[in-house]
Amino acid sequence: MKPVNVVAMITTKPGMREAVLTAFKANVPAVHAEQGCIEYSAVIDMEGVGSFQAKLGENSFAVIEKWESMDALMAHAASDHMKAYGAKTKDMLESRSIHILTPA
Repeated sequence: MKPVNVVAMITTKPGMREAVLTAFKANVPAVHAEQGCIEYSAVIDMEGVGSFQAKLGENSFAVIEKWESMDALMAHAASDHMKAYGAKTKDMLESRSIHILTPA
């Protein structure tokens, strides 16, 4: 079975990125403990790269994930700690898009 790659793009309401990242980081240990979690981390724009990059922006971040299987990803999405994280941050978000990807 091929691993499942996920890139989640999160845009917060203006000025809310740090609060959402704080909630995200508090949830990371529970996610890392899930069966099938290979990678789960938040990333923001790297400074000093110049015009080479397309910036996410000051109110956005991406979540880079890798799961052993689609079943593991779906269990993650339905977990109690993800439901609690979603409820805690929902009013701080402008948008969220989840891209589920497979190796080419």
